[in-house]
Amino acid sequence: MQTTAIILSGPRQLAVEPVELVAPGPTDLVVEVSHSGISTGTEKLFWTGDMPPFPGMGYPLVPGYEAAGEVVEAGAQTEYRVGDRVFVPGANCYAARGGAPLRGLFGAAARHLVTPATRVARVDPALRDEGALLALAATAYHAIYGHAFPELIIGHGVLGRLLARLTLAMGGPAPTVWEVNPARFAGAIGYDVIAPDTDTRRDYRTIYDVSGDAGLLDSLIGRCARGGEIVLAGFYTQPISFAFAPAFMREVRLRIAAEWVPGDMTSTSALINSGRLSLGGLITHRSHVPDAAVAYETAFGDPNCLKMILDWSGRA
Repeated sequence: MQTTAIILSGPRQLAVEPVELVAPGPTDLVVEVSHSGISTGTEKLFWTGDMPPFPGMGYPLVPGYEAAGEVVEAGAQTEYRVGDRVFVPGANCYAARGGAPLRGLFGAAARHLVTPATRVARVDPALRDEGALLALAATAYHAIYGHAFPELIIGHGVLGRLLARLTLAMGGPAPTVWEVNPARFAGAIGYDVIAPDTDTRRDYRTIYDVSGDAGLLDSLIGRCARGGEIVLAGFYTQPISFAFAPAFMREVRLRIAAEWVPGDMTSTSALINSGRLSLGGLITHRSHVPDAAVAYETAFGDPNCLKMILDWSGRA
């Protein structure tokens, strides 16, 4: 089966090209993607060439882990039917290209995907392109679930907004959010967004950082209450270091929150379907696939772009 995919052959070397898909089996689904998201975390690192080494990583690759679409073929051993709307968190379904492997470590930026049915999650068709945000929402849920709610969130991008919305949806008190870009102050519902230098508090018990800025840690430690916790929920390409004495005096705890696990996806979907968690207002930019190169530049270079979504409609 042939489809169309975005291929990164190297840093800043992007093309939209035909690719061959592996044949689906009885436990697989073939999904026709309608929308996919561009990640300003992992995908930006692939785009710039700054992604730290991971098993299975390399170029050329199909990027992306945020795709929503419709099942067009369902294996006999699956519980899905043609027409079901699903979210696909990436796929490794590409045949060798020119005798060389086409990496699918993430692999969701394609018109069609072949994926084990166990990897997908059902989404409400009414979400349309917002369905591609499910992995980000589940990642935010993973950071919070089973832990203390954030009192302070660093960064009012998509992940920061989802952390704040989830805190309220799960019954927590309204957090404070720090943001340095005035254009991102808007969009808060039920919580406050402020500039860091206007905040006088130094007794936060839980600080969730989604900035990805390894240089902030010392300043965040200075804002912690004794015994407070700092959660590193972003992705950091630089080594993490901090002055020991201030952390020692406050007995600060550090926790790293990684990506979601399947149970997080289920729980997050339930919050969305119940109406307690909204994904509205998070997508600020949309682009059609033929303009993908410009879309990637915008997603990574425009500070006013919270989330870029690619529209795959009309692609083979």
